[in-house]
Amino acid sequence: MYLQEINRHKLLTAEEERELGWKIINDQCHASRQRMIQSNLRLVVSIAKNYNNRGLPLTDLIEEGNIGLLRAVEGFDPAQGARFSTYGSWWIKQSIKRALINANQPIHIPAYMVELISKWRLHSRLLESDLGHPPSIEQLAEAMDLPVKKVQIIKRAVKAFNAPNQAPRDSDGDLMGLGELIADTNVTTPENQTLQAEELNILRKLMETIDEREAEILRYRFGLDGAEPLTLKEIAAQIGISRERVRQIIEESLARLNERLNDSKPSQYFRRTGEEVFEDLDAADDSRRVPSYQQDISRQNAG
Repeated sequence: MYLQEINRHKLLTAEEERELGWKIINDQCHASRQRMIQSNLRLVVSIAKNYNNRGLPLTDLIEEGNIGLLRAVEGFDPAQGARFSTYGSWWIKQSIKRALINANQPIHIPAYMVELISKWRLHSRLLESDLGHPPSIEQLAEAMDLPVKKVQIIKRAVKAFNAPNQAPRDSDGDLMGLGELIADTNVTTPENQTLQAEELNILRKLMETIDEREAEILRYRFGLDGAEPLTLKEIAAQIGISRERVRQIIEESLARLNERLNDSKPSQYFRRTGEEVFEDLDAADDSRRVPSYQQDISRQNAG
């Protein structure tokens, strides 16, 4: 019955996908969003069939795939030039894979951490094969394109993941209950809080390095000042430029910020205060000063 129901919705052409995508982005059009979802439900079923008999029934796989479809519809950008099926397939597969991972674990392990552990193991083996010895944290961070702090967290997760299945004890030697072992998914870990605070601080400093109007548009678009995010149309009316120009500025600014944020030394882009500049000048001036005894030795050698 479900298959018969979703077959009633026609597939979209590339032009229809672009039109619906722009309406969703610019006008938050509910009808366009609904049509985009209904026209791609068959795509979810097609992908879900490939993951059947792996721990979840097909109906559950379709439900999880539909969740990925909803996320794909929200994030689809027609300006990138790709068909929605190409973009949406990744989100649908990702949602189904995470559901399978969680279903096969007796105690919940976040799916994103399972993926990072797999990535850590792969790069660790490759580097050890090339170097002839286990790689350092810094080498792994460079190979995985991740901050050193995050790689350290992954390394601890790997140790916990590989630990023997023994009942742990608390500081008093008493056995810990299951409720004390399961992570509270509603609370952010101190490591993640530290990483998020550090990245947010870097992002704020990098925002100061781009054009003032670009930074203002990004604040409007993503609600960085605590206000509600605005649509491209609302930003265009606020700034006094075309909606297309707003979209271009956002893409260019995000690309520039992403490049600087992923740089090994993002601090080189920070704007320095006058005191920092004078300190650098003083240091440079001191380095050019040659002690008098060295000048005397130089003159003697020349003589």
